[in-house]
Amino acid sequence: MKTIFSTAVLLLAAVLPWENTQAQSVNRDATLNIAYGNRPGTLDPYLTTNNATSDVDRHIFETLFTINAQYEPVPELVESYTLSEDRKTYTFVLRNGIHFHDGQLLTADDVVASMNRWLAVSTQGKANLPGVQFRKIDARTVSLTLPAPSLITLNVLADVKNIAAIMPKRIIDAANSSKKPVTELVGTGPYKLAEFKTGDFLHLTRYDQYTSRSEPASGLSGQKKANVKDIWFRYITDESTRLAGAMTGEYELVFQLPKDNIDTLSSAPDLSLFQPNSGGSLITYLFNKNQGPFANVKLRQAFNLALDVHQVLLAGYSDPRFFKEDPSLGFPEQVDWYSEAGKPYWNQHKLDEARQLVKASGYGGEEVVIIATKEYAELYNLAIVAQQVLKQIGVKSRLDVYDWPTVLQRRQDPKNFDLCALEFTMRQVLHQYPFLDSRAKFPGLSNNPEIDAVLDAIKQAPSLSAAKGLVDKLNILTWQYLPVIVLGRTTPDPVAVKNNVQGFTDLNGPVLWNISISQP
Repeated sequence: MKTIFSTAVLLLAAVLPWENTQAQSVNRDATLNIAYGNRPGTLDPYLTTNNATSDVDRHIFETLFTINAQYEPVPELVESYTLSEDRKTYTFVLRNGIHFHDGQLLTADDVVASMNRWLAVSTQGKANLPGVQFRKIDARTVSLTLPAPSLITLNVLADVKNIAAIMPKRIIDAANSSKKPVTELVGTGPYKLAEFKTGDFLHLTRYDQYTSRSEPASGLSGQKKANVKDIWFRYITDESTRLAGAMTGEYELVFQLPKDNIDTLSSAPDLSLFQPNSGGSLITYLFNKNQGPFANVKLRQAFNLALDVHQVLLAGYSDPRFFKEDPSLGFPEQVDWYSEAGKPYWNQHKLDEARQLVKASGYGGEEVVIIATKEYAELYNLAIVAQQVLKQIGVKSRLDVYDWPTVLQRRQDPKNFDLCALEFTMRQVLHQYPFLDSRAKFPGLSNNPEIDAVLDAIKQAPSLSAAKGLVDKLNILTWQYLPVIVLGRTTPDPVAVKNNVQGFTDLNGPVLWNISISQP
């Protein structure tokens, strides 16, 4: 007997604030100006997990599944679906009458083309759905076949950073033929791309033919209303300029606020600070494990052994309000994924032992290249701390500083870096962190068969509760192999919101549908 799923029972009802503001006069011709600190290196959602891309793309594209406010995967472009008795084949029926921004009707051909490219080029597809095949059954029906049952299939399809965006088949075919990133951004979402000037701005405008789901809005799911006509992401890389724009009301939303000035902003007139109540990011040091000094695990372990986590995070984030010290890959609220098993390997601050391990590693005086950007102030600070710690244990290093798009580009080649500080946005399941699985081929190039095997064993477990011991084992293996060093996690960043803006929410990034701007 097949398992049948209905969207009505999967979506939890949640009412967003916009519904409480309808009595006010909403300006549907309004423009939303956003001061945003980081520039996207690419807008192709398949090729990056970077926030600067996903924060824009989630408004242009839709996916087969997305997540609700409880981080559960729920249907978006799927109307209904079934799962076979052997748990290997999903059959998805697509919503009827959905059109892309170019006017073309969404069909199974578009879904199959999009998903097969995503499987082939994205870190999520390569790592978590290897061997999966999408096939067309009819114009509105597609199947997904797994080589083995997996607990996390729908979570991966609903990934919010390496977005499995559905695009017209013609665009996918052109990208496959040219072997280049997608540059024509055409989706089915509530906003469409009007103009993008690299490094300067990105302009979205309302898609008036958008067909919304009818379920109550929850997280990234359910009803979406484009109550604002135009959205401008203004790329302002200087912190003081963003701060000034928040204080003067030049922008309706301001992101990446300088943490030293949060208290000042909290008392500013005509402005409020929105604090997301969930989310945040893992704070890590990422190693190049393919070549160079840190290809030697003993040198990675020596660097980890030397770290005083509290001092490192304080140097990076200024105030304990903005970070939590924690060795776990999972967040505490993720009951099935949280583990303290790696704690004995974390925050040891043993400099003498670290120096001895450097010698035991056979380190021969090579220069460690730390790659960084000033566009992420906290991560730049962490890079400086890394250089200081390496000096303390007798390892030479240099800091290569670029703009963020150049960092993303150079990081693709293992010859260009040995170490960098990175944040990874909280994900629904640990498999979505791209640095773990060797099959993801994420910069740093993990290569640990034991970690890969445990990730697969978790997917094939009968339930997440049954996999708890495997989650502990995964954390221990990660601390022994050190694809990254987990320092802790950020608390979600506050966002400056102008008082004439209602309905703004955040779930691993801004949610700009269902937002409204009141008449002056």
